[in-house]
This record gives sequence, structure tokens and C-alpha cells, in this order.
Amino acid sequence: MNFDKRTRRPVLLAASIGVTAALVLSACSAAGTAPAAKAPSPADVDAAAAAALPARYKEAGTIKVASDIPFPPMEMFDDNQNLTGFDYDLAQAMGAKLGVTMDLQTQSFDSIIPSLQSGKHDVIMSGMNDTPERQKTIDFVDYLHAGFSILVPAGNPGKIATVLDLCGKDVAVQKATVQAEILRGYDAECTAAGPGPMKIAELPLETDVQTAVRSGKAVADVVDSAVASYAAQTAGGGTMFEVVRDPANPAGYNPVYTGIGVLKKDSGLSQALLLALQAVVADGSYAEILKKYDMGDYAVDAAGLNLGT
Repeated sequence: MNFDKRTRRPVLLAASIGVTAALVLSACSAAGTAPAAKAPSPADVDAAAAAALPARYKEAGTIKVASDIPFPPMEMFDDNQNLTGFDYDLAQAMGAKLGVTMDLQTQSFDSIIPSLQSGKHDVIMSGMNDTPERQKTIDFVDYLHAGFSILVPAGNPGKIATVLDLCGKDVAVQKATVQAEILRGYDAECTAAGPGPMKIAELPLETDVQTAVRSGKAVADVVDSAVASYAAQTAGGGTMFEVVRDPANPAGYNPVYTGIGVLKKDSGLSQALLLALQAVVADGSYAEILKKYDMGDYAVDAAGLNLGT
């Protein structure tokens, strides 16, 4: 199985935030709804994007966004319990172009697509990877292109140098993400090499995964590179974890697109979101948000629909 680079390197929003703090923030967000989103200003509206927005969203004045909060640095709470993160900032910029509020609401990742299908939410914005399998159910407005990394305890006691060093070992990933599928793609190689397939534990939250690694229940966490880098920089003041640097894959494994998920029947909404994203790119806001989180290397060359293959 051929894996390639795809990494994001976010800056610290609050250097003191570590795994323990993240667990506390997870509890704070469990009620299901994040703090109120910002109201759009008429001066920020993009005429083309606003005109394309279906009437029911204009009338509601709100697009309900399903988001697995917290998932630093994509969505998280700051020290004052205000929602922040790359997805949040981008959603606010796009909402301003559409003339509506983009309201991020907490939804567990393993039920995030059903939350659209039930009508609970209108779109997904939660660092979700655009994959052919998911495209069977939803469309994607793609806004990032990055990869996966291996997060290990500081000092790398398992001496993990490449993904094949995980063969036969206990590895943790978040439930319902694509990382488990990727790692199972190495089963044949791992079996041929001797140690056998990786022993993959799928846990509900990324914070649970990091706790498993900290406690020694797993030798590594395989996760989006932005999340891995953020954890390595922030947890315990940057002393708890490190990211494995594979010389053959210097920017991470398996480059894929990340996008906003929209039901296929809501193609008008997808088109409006695409126009809003293009407007945010054109006015420089997209670049500013990428810079804020040190994710400039992972910008899409051009905003598009269903770029994942």
C-alpha cells in the first residue's frame, strides 16, 4: 500500500493546554452546543455566494454545523471557554460571506453523518476527510489537503521510526475515522514481516486515544497531522508526546482532502458554500486563518467539490 506525505503544523493557541486540559474541555462541551456564533455584518457579504444560498437558510439566518468538539486545533475551547480553532474561524469567515451565522454544535464523530440525515444539522465541519466511500453519502467542499502522523510518548520508548514499526503492536485511533482503515491496509506487509497485523483500538475521542498512549495501553496514536503536532507542542508544556519523523514521508502519511460535508440533496447549499470559500480565499482571509494556526503548507490549490479520490 503506497502512502505519501500530508502534514499540518498548527501553532499553539494556548501553550498551557495539554491532555488534561483537553479532557476538561471535552466535559465542558458535552452538553451539545458551543457558545453562540458571531452575527454576520452586511458589509462582509459576498453577493454571488449570498445569492446562491437556498432560501430556507437565508430565512433561518443560520446554518447548523455538526462538529466533534474538541478536536484541537480544528475546534477547541480557549481558557475563557470560547470556541476557537481552524474550522471555527473558517466557518465564521464563510458565514459572513453568505450573510448567515455558521453555528458549530457538538456532535460525536461516529454519528456525525446521521446527524445530517436526520435533519439535526445542515453541514459537517469537523476536520472530516473527503473519501470516495463518504462521497457515496455526502458531498464535500474541500478546504485543506494534509496527512496523518504517528504520535508517540516523549522519548519514543517504542523506537517507532516508520509505520511498519507498528506491526504487531497496540495502536490507538479515534473511532469512525479513516486511520483504522489505513492501518489495516498494512496487514499483509506486517504478516509477511513476521510481527503480524497491528492491534488497533478504536476509541470514542481523540483525548481518549492520547490517554491510552500516555498510560502505555498503546505505543502510538495515528491521527491527523495537525492534531498530532498540536498535542506534541502543547501537552504537558510540550513534554508528553513527540511526532515520529519518517524520512520517507517527511510530511506525514496518505495525503487526503478535508472538506465540509453536505447531503447530496442539498447541492444548492454546497454551491453556496463553495462560492463563500472562494470569496474567503480571494480576500485573503483564508491565508490569514492558515497562518494563525501555522497550517499554510496545507492550503488547497483551489477550492473545489469532491476532490478526494
